[in-house]
Amino acid sequence: MQKRTLIAGALAASALAAAGCGKKDAAQAKVLRIAVSPYQDAETIRTGTKPLAGMILERMRAAGINLERVEISVGTSYSAVAEALAAGSADAGFISAATYVLFDGEIDVLLSALRRAISIDSTDPRDWNGPQHEHYTDALATHYRSVIVAGPSAGGRALLAKVQAGGEPSWEELSTLSWSAMSPASASGYLYPSLWLKEKYGRQLSDLPHLAQADSYTTSMARLASGQADVAVAYAHIRINSEKRWQSKLGGTAPIWEQTGIVGVTGPIFNDTVSVSRKSALMKDGKVREALADALIAIGRTPEGLSALKILGHKGYARVKSEDYGPERRVRDTMRKSR
Repeated sequence: MQKRTLIAGALAASALAAAGCGKKDAAQAKVLRIAVSPYQDAETIRTGTKPLAGMILERMRAAGINLERVEISVGTSYSAVAEALAAGSADAGFISAATYVLFDGEIDVLLSALRRAISIDSTDPRDWNGPQHEHYTDALATHYRSVIVAGPSAGGRALLAKVQAGGEPSWEELSTLSWSAMSPASASGYLYPSLWLKEKYGRQLSDLPHLAQADSYTTSMARLASGQADVAVAYAHIRINSEKRWQSKLGGTAPIWEQTGIVGVTGPIFNDTVSVSRKSALMKDGKVREALADALIAIGRTPEGLSALKILGHKGYARVKSEDYGPERRVRDTMRKSR
């Protein structure tokens, strides 16, 4: 009940706008409600995606879809967005592949995001801590990784020093540290780091006594910068994205490359998805689904579209099918068995 309340609060405006749509033909539905996972803080995403709503509206109208407007809201957590899709209070959502497979009995995947590749893709954390730190390249990647980031606290620095010397921290050492993670539906912010711990120690994030859930990666990195957390788990390009804000907004006292280090790297993770609700009256119309997919693919091929997608970290989209996510389901099933 508490989860449903959170979802309702986060997407209340969208849900009210759609009241009664279930009894109408999809062609008569006037509002396309899109929910976005909290990749960053809500205000940053809302501001950054304003142009995207207009672009989607323009292209879908040109395809003959009768829309009055496109509303973009930000969920309180990754699972909240998927719950909204499952309930039909959102029509489409930007969610991780891991979140999609957790809810694939109630929602359908439409597109996979494309991302800019980064210069380091090694699973050896020491490769990330050299003089040449990670940066974006011109290549597009079909996957990304999650990293375990040690911060400037005494505990974080000690952990990094041990890893850099080639040592393997014990579970007891990790258990004394304060960790910051995302909700359990987040791929890079929870599921894959948890699987990394299970493979190495036979334990999961939920077994750590000093684990705190963050509402966004911005919050998680602020905790790291302030020393409130010794360790944070996040997507592998988190330091690139946080570099400019590390000192000005997050609380760092020196450049992020000097105050943080990578102490663990997970296996590859499927990119984010655009998934749609099965309960949404709008999304029961195959033409609407196709028009949305076509619109986002086309938007990702224009300079102004890429600028609008920048806040999401997406560089375009490609069509996918449910069966493409077999490996992601195996990760899901492994984690379920271990609980």
